[in-house]
Amino acid sequence: MSKLSVGIVQQSCGTDKQANINKSIEGIRKCAKDGAGLVVLQELHCGIYFCQAEEVDMFEWAEPIPGPSYNQFAAVAKELNIVLVTSLFEKRAPGLYHNTAVVFERDGSEAGRYRKMHIPDDPAYYEKFYFTPGDLGFEPIQTSVGKLGVLVCWDQWYPEAARLMAMAGAEVLIYPTAIGYESTDSDEEKNRQRDAWMISQRGHAVANGLPVVAVNRVGYEQDWTGVTKGIQFWGSSFVAGPQGELLYEATRDKELTQVIEIDKNRTEDVRRIWPFFRDRRIDAYGDIVKRYRD
Repeated sequence: MSKLSVGIVQQSCGTDKQANINKSIEGIRKCAKDGAGLVVLQELHCGIYFCQAEEVDMFEWAEPIPGPSYNQFAAVAKELNIVLVTSLFEKRAPGLYHNTAVVFERDGSEAGRYRKMHIPDDPAYYEKFYFTPGDLGFEPIQTSVGKLGVLVCWDQWYPEAARLMAMAGAEVLIYPTAIGYESTDSDEEKNRQRDAWMISQRGHAVANGLPVVAVNRVGYEQDWTGVTKGIQFWGSSFVAGPQGELLYEATRDKELTQVIEIDKNRTEDVRRIWPFFRDRRIDAYGDIVKRYRD
């Protein structure tokens, strides 16, 4: 299957978990109706972005995997005969939680999962309070539509993660994401941050000769503690080809669904003219596993 129709669901989220799930499923259905064989949801699409503050009550958003939300998405993948990439707040054990992407196969079975490896700890993004770093490594997930290199949000800043997925045979890099503007930043700084976010991921496409799918949430979410002025998530979900070319870019401020066709065969063509894998000096990269070269 060289041509792959990818559906993306860019949505806002509120405090009603089932309403969020229903909105995601409505978007999934629309993508499937429009011909998508693979549908990708944004990061933590079942709820608010609760990491804006450190509060133990927010752990109530988590569920075991399998669990109620998991089962709903498994059922819709089976009903619509699609491969589905979700992003769930996993309760693995008492006091042990992960930010986990779960991929469902066309029959509703679990094709695989990825636990977010890089965990941020910034103002309004206090994820280290909630998430244990992933322990499943950078392993692509084999599905009926191809081998998916699924990573999550903060992972998108790390070329090592994309490279390891590519080296393991990923055919497309996928990033469910929740990122937005800090309200007090200038317009110039906001644009720099959004541009850097897109540039870094398009760079992963170029460096690895792979298409990239990034799906971000949209809309304003209040900081319920009042410490900050909340986050304006910048949307801008996009799909890039293996030379970093933009195949699609969503709006910054609207919920939407879209289906974009990618050609997985272009990876072979691009890697022949830009043979970065051939020319890698693997004999000289030993220091990459060090924290810093003093």
